Amino acid sequence: MVLFWLLLTIAVVLVIVGAAVGGLMYLLSTGVLLLVAAVLYLGVRSVSRSHRHLTH
Repeated sequence: MVLFWLLLTIAVVLVIVGAAVGGLMYLLSTGVLLLVAAVLYLGVRSVSRSHRHLTH
């Protein structure tokens, strides 16, 4: 869960910096991609946990 919050924090910072500075659209794009990766990580982790609890 710490990894998720770390990825989320970095993504938000990159999005804010990329949006604030006009010439740094690549930071905005990187932040959005990192945000999507963090949400996917959380989803995969929660699905794997639910399957693990069902089998035991």
